[in-house]
Amino acid sequence: MGSVFSQTMAVIAMNIRSLPQRIWMSLAMILASAVVVAILLAFLAMAKGFEATLSSAGSDDVVIFMREGSAAELNSVISRDQVNLIEVAPGVMSDANGPVTSAELYVVVDGIKKSSNTEANIPLRGIQERGITMRDNVTITAGRMFTPGTNELIVGAGILQQFDGFELNANVRFGKNVWRVVGVFSSGGNVFESELWADAKVLQSLYNRGSSYQTMRAQLTSPGALETVRAYVENDPRLNLDVQTEANYFAAQGKQLGYMAIFGRTISIVMALGAIAGALNTMYTSVAERSAEIATLRAIGFSSLSAFAGTMVEALVLAAMGGVVGSVCAFMLFDGLNASTLGGSFTQVVFSFELSPDLFRQGAGFALAIGLISGFFPAWRAARMPVVAAFSKVA
Repeated sequence: MGSVFSQTMAVIAMNIRSLPQRIWMSLAMILASAVVVAILLAFLAMAKGFEATLSSAGSDDVVIFMREGSAAELNSVISRDQVNLIEVAPGVMSDANGPVTSAELYVVVDGIKKSSNTEANIPLRGIQERGITMRDNVTITAGRMFTPGTNELIVGAGILQQFDGFELNANVRFGKNVWRVVGVFSSGGNVFESELWADAKVLQSLYNRGSSYQTMRAQLTSPGALETVRAYVENDPRLNLDVQTEANYFAAQGKQLGYMAIFGRTISIVMALGAIAGALNTMYTSVAERSAEIATLRAIGFSSLSAFAGTMVEALVLAAMGGVVGSVCAFMLFDGLNASTLGGSFTQVVFSFELSPDLFRQGAGFALAIGLISGFFPAWRAARMPVVAAFSKVA
């Protein structure tokens, strides 16, 4: 057993040391693996960043009310009477200033994307001071808060990164209405940074919404009070509303880009098939060029296992090197990259690509799979190399 192990290690070392002699074939296999891994990580980082941007906005002790059957805020409507009923619901927190609730509007306006110079939908949220304080980590990073009752708005940091015309003190026209940007806010990198915020009452007036809203948020007395609130809503026929925690709502919204991860894996698998075909050719050529060497080793007593393992390890090493190169390229090109895409309310969501250790492990596994598949059949051929091949080369 010790002899077989020693033979195997000797063949592996010999194959690895001889890689520079096959530099162009080796580089081709490394490049093919690197491209596949980089593309896979780019798609996965996009999906993960989008999901993180939405899920980080939600809270387990804040519930969101929307019209029954509405999948997103844009499709919902809540009357003033329903707002009043929610404010007195059991399980909804109150303080010295009254119920801790926020009735909000959500309208769509146009913005010009910096990357493409094309129009895209942006959410303009009608909100009041209570709604802002209910959200964690909201800070004004430049300028000031809008003055209630005026055509002033504050801009999320993500909007400022991805869209033109929303700089501090700029005048912005939406239809017949002109707004003045008086502040920039940050919310810790979550989805709220993809929004414009203005006074809810002004928005109601300018967009002819009367006294209605689209969504309502309420602070729970405790996370366990959700069922109390839900029972209250279900038992009142006037409240034809869906109730869920903010955390669940945004988690569901974040999964909508899960198709991007599936799409990325599908594209990567298709590309991996091409990479495997190229790698198979590389490894078969490597075995053919070393046929005399392999047969000579067999003739002097080296086992078939050593020839098989030596070729397999060579393929795995080349694929692993490609995986490292692809991971480094993906990290340098995509990690932290800001982008925007269409969200659940048909508006743009600004997010950052996010490469995590788990994604790098997936990339490494994908690269090793390429090496394993592309190395197996050439390794099998090396293991079955007839001893006579050594003499035929000499002849």
